[in-house]
Amino acid sequence: MSAGHDSMRIFFEPRSIAVIGASRDRGKIGSAVLRNILSGGYLGKVFPVNPAGGEVEGLRAYRSIAEIGEPVDVACITIPSRFVYDAVAQCADRGVRYGIIITAGFSEIGNLEEERKIADYAQVRGMRILGPNVFGVYSASSRMNATFVSGDIPSGHLAMITQSGALGLTLIGQATVENIGLSAIVSVGNKADIDEGDLLQYLFKHEETRMILMYIEGIRDGEKFIRIIKQGSRMKPVVVIKSGRSKRGAMAAASHTGALAGSDEVFDDIVKQCGVLRAESTKEAFNWCKFIADNPLPAGERTVIITNGGGAGVMATDACEKYDVRLYDDQDSLKKIFAPVTPEIGSTKNPIDITGQAASGDYTRAFDAALNDENIDTVIGVYCETALVKDSDLDAAVEKNFLKYRKKGKVIIFSLFGGPGTAGYESSARKRGIPVTDDVYEAVSTLGAMYRYKRYLNDPPEDPFETDIDLSPIEAIVAGARADGRHFLLPPEAQGFMNLAGIATPKSIHAKSIDSAIHAARDLGYPVVMKIISRDILHKSDVGGVALNLENDGEVIDAYGAILRNCRTASPRAVLEGVSVSEMVRPDIELIIGARIDPSFGPLVMVGLGGTYVEVMKDVSFRSVPLDRREILSMIKQIHCYPLLLGVRGEKMRDLDAVVDSIAKLATIIRRCRVISDIEINPLVVYEQRLGVKAVDVRIILKKT
Repeated sequence: MSAGHDSMRIFFEPRSIAVIGASRDRGKIGSAVLRNILSGGYLGKVFPVNPAGGEVEGLRAYRSIAEIGEPVDVACITIPSRFVYDAVAQCADRGVRYGIIITAGFSEIGNLEEERKIADYAQVRGMRILGPNVFGVYSASSRMNATFVSGDIPSGHLAMITQSGALGLTLIGQATVENIGLSAIVSVGNKADIDEGDLLQYLFKHEETRMILMYIEGIRDGEKFIRIIKQGSRMKPVVVIKSGRSKRGAMAAASHTGALAGSDEVFDDIVKQCGVLRAESTKEAFNWCKFIADNPLPAGERTVIITNGGGAGVMATDACEKYDVRLYDDQDSLKKIFAPVTPEIGSTKNPIDITGQAASGDYTRAFDAALNDENIDTVIGVYCETALVKDSDLDAAVEKNFLKYRKKGKVIIFSLFGGPGTAGYESSARKRGIPVTDDVYEAVSTLGAMYRYKRYLNDPPEDPFETDIDLSPIEAIVAGARADGRHFLLPPEAQGFMNLAGIATPKSIHAKSIDSAIHAARDLGYPVVMKIISRDILHKSDVGGVALNLENDGEVIDAYGAILRNCRTASPRAVLEGVSVSEMVRPDIELIIGARIDPSFGPLVMVGLGGTYVEVMKDVSFRSVPLDRREILSMIKQIHCYPLLLGVRGEKMRDLDAVVDSIAKLATIIRRCRVISDIEINPLVVYEQRLGVKAVDVRIILKKT
């Protein structure tokens, strides 16, 4: 990561900036960028570039970048799109290190060819490009405001990366309102070259940055992004807002895994795997960023709610369950701590209800009791406006207690219910950095985010869990299929593939006639399953190419004829190569496991409830590869059907280790054998402990190119 940090340092801390398109017309973007650079206090050299020459904002204007007789680290390009290529070419030839293309009119409107031409020319000559279609870059370290943002940008400790320029401008405004200072903000735009991963390498090492907030619409190089953010999020917290929660999957995907992987849940699972906190809204994101950046991580997870309202306490309790904030439940200890500061009509059972008669001093005594007890780590203070606590008393009830907690290194957060006076206090307190909100769910959501991050830090990474598989014979099977012009494996090939990987499959025999099918069934022992074998038919069930639970010779004869008729009707041109006759496996818990090369994130694995209705139920989870054993277990525990594996109603626990090992094998193959695009086992039948698993139906898709 250090190499990436050093390579981007000049981008964020340039010694000189050229503004190409610097204008005397104050209505132009080039004028706004130049004025912001100058008024922001940038200490490096500034070179306005304007074909007319003369002066702009009191500085000599150069007719071209070539006229500048000194080194230029960064060039801000604000000219019309038709002139951008020539300007970039001149900058690259001149040795400019970085180009910030503020100009729009490229891939966002379909002009991808011109954008690629610009990026390619710069890349060959060692020049990096940000954009096109960005609002610029702000860096507090160099006092550089190379944006067209209106007004001053407050400096501080939050860095922001945004793919949307318009939303980025809004984020700056919201940060100002919330009194949140920024260490850097970058608009990445079309990401023709520089992307989030490049910027993160610098920001994770940047001392002034305590938190990173990102707005993402899509990831271009997912493997790079995951590698960088997985390592860096252990250095400092990252909050992400992502748009596009579409439920439409990859409609033409060749496997359930592919279809399900097209959903937003994949992004959600993978960023959680990397320790990233995903927010639902900009308000939630700013709440999290401000709170986590300004407060210590709690020592433990023993949380108490202190309130003067029973209903508000119940709401806070519900919120804690929703956001996985763990309440302290030792009733004897709670009574000992809080009985001296709680009225007889109150409650010490957590929520601690000090009742509606509580004044600000009663709050302070309850807060002090929690502050001074080593068994309590975090406090949620919930206040309901009453006649006994005036607006003027809120300062004593809230701010003074917050300062005491911060001094002692403990965490407290407040939710205030009330009228105009309470709302006014809340607004002013937030600007002073006090964690208050008028919604208890917002407060607990913020605390939950802090705890999720703490758990991630407390769960150190392990070595990737990969299995020792000889890929040579597997690659030989794949090569044979590709030589045959196919992009998927036939059932006998897929079964051989699984056996080589060490995943058990049902005994199976390839039969090319009715007689051979009968002999196969007798050899295997009834009941049996029969499935069509055809290089032209991938989804066998969809064309009536499967028959289950065949009990005797007569049923085998009938099924053989029916399968061939069905397939010839559904796919008249398909080449039918016989059927596979397989043992009918003993039923048990059915899962689906899979692995694929995702277009955005690279190799990933999935697990979920298996069977016919997998795409309907969508009880699945995903993880990026490589991953460790703990991460495989976490993805299994995430699915709703996980309790079935533990045994219900007196059943025995299923062979969870065999499931973990099977997923690890798929992860190893999909990572190391990139000619494969999808592997799917559905169902994977899971038996009792030490009895293993069996891959009943296997689908393996190869890359087409």
